[in-house]
Amino acid sequence: MSEDGLAKPALLRIAVTGSSGLVGTRLAAFLTARGHHVRRVVRRPPDPDADEISWDPTTGRIDAAALQETDCLVHLAGDNVAAGRWTQARKDAIRTSRVAGTRLLSETLAKLANAPRTLIAASAIGYYGDRGDETLTEGSPPGTGFLADVCRQWEAATEPAKQAGIRVVNLRIGLVLSAAGGALAKMLTPFKLGLGGVVGSGRQYLSWIALDDLVAAVHHLIVTEDVSGPVNAVSPNPVTNREFTKTLGRVLRRPTILPLPTSIIRLLFGEMGRALLLAGARVRPTKLQATGFEFSHPRLDGALCHELGKTQT
Repeated sequence: MSEDGLAKPALLRIAVTGSSGLVGTRLAAFLTARGHHVRRVVRRPPDPDADEISWDPTTGRIDAAALQETDCLVHLAGDNVAAGRWTQARKDAIRTSRVAGTRLLSETLAKLANAPRTLIAASAIGYYGDRGDETLTEGSPPGTGFLADVCRQWEAATEPAKQAGIRVVNLRIGLVLSAAGGALAKMLTPFKLGLGGVVGSGRQYLSWIALDDLVAAVHHLIVTEDVSGPVNAVSPNPVTNREFTKTLGRVLRRPTILPLPTSIIRLLFGEMGRALLLAGARVRPTKLQATGFEFSHPRLDGALCHELGKTQT
C-alpha cells in the first residue's frame, strides 16, 4: 500500500519491439520511469548488460525462452511507409516487415508454456482507407487500397496469440505528432521558411495523436485488462488538412499560402503520395475513451504548442 492508503500499481515486465524508433524510445523511457522492467527486443546482437531480447523477423529467429519472463509484449516494429516511393519491392518490404514479424511473435507466444498475458500490437488507421468525411470507429469496416490491405493482414497475423488465450490489442495509430521525428518534424523546415500550404484539396481528414498521449494510451491499455481487439489511437478531434495547415502556421507565426497541388503530389510521390497525403480518414477513439482514458492534448493547437515549445494563444 502507498502512504495515502491506495494500492500501488503492479510493476510489470514489458518487452518492446521497435524500441529504438520514435514511439518505442519514448515508451521505453515512460515505462521505466514508472518502475516497470522494460526489455528491448532488438535485431542486432543483444547487449547482455542491457537485458535485451534477440530476434530477426527476416530469418524467423527469436529468443522464445526470454519472452516467457515477461507480462506484456508491445510490438511496434515495422518499416517506415514514408521512407521512399512505393515501388513493388518497397511495398513488399513494408508488408513483410509488418505481417511476417507480427506472425512470428504471435506464433512464438502461442507456443510458450508461460506466455505474456497481453500483446499490444501496432496497426494503423490506414485500415480504414480513404473515407472522406465519414466518421469512423473501431466497428467500421475496412477500406480499400494497399495500406488497408496491409493493415488487415497485419492484424490477422495476431490470431495465433488470440487463439492461445492471450489478450491482444490491435492499436490503430494515427498521425503521431512529435518535433523529434515523423511527419511533423519533416514539415517544420518548410513551414518555418513560409513555404507551407494546403495539400491537394485540403478537405482530406487527418486523424492525429500527440506522442505523449500515444505513449500514455499504450500504458493505459497494458494495465486495463478488459480491453482487447482494435483500438483507435487518435485524438478525439480530427482536422482537415486545411485546418492542420492553418493551425501549424499560426503556432509558428508563419504564412501558409503556398499550396501543394494534387498533380504535383501524384508526379513526385506516385501511389505513396496519394495514400499518405491526399487520402483521409475521420477516425474517433471510441473504445479508448470508453475505458476512461483522458487525453492531455486533445486539440491540435495545444498539441502543437506543447511539441514545439510555443505559448498557446
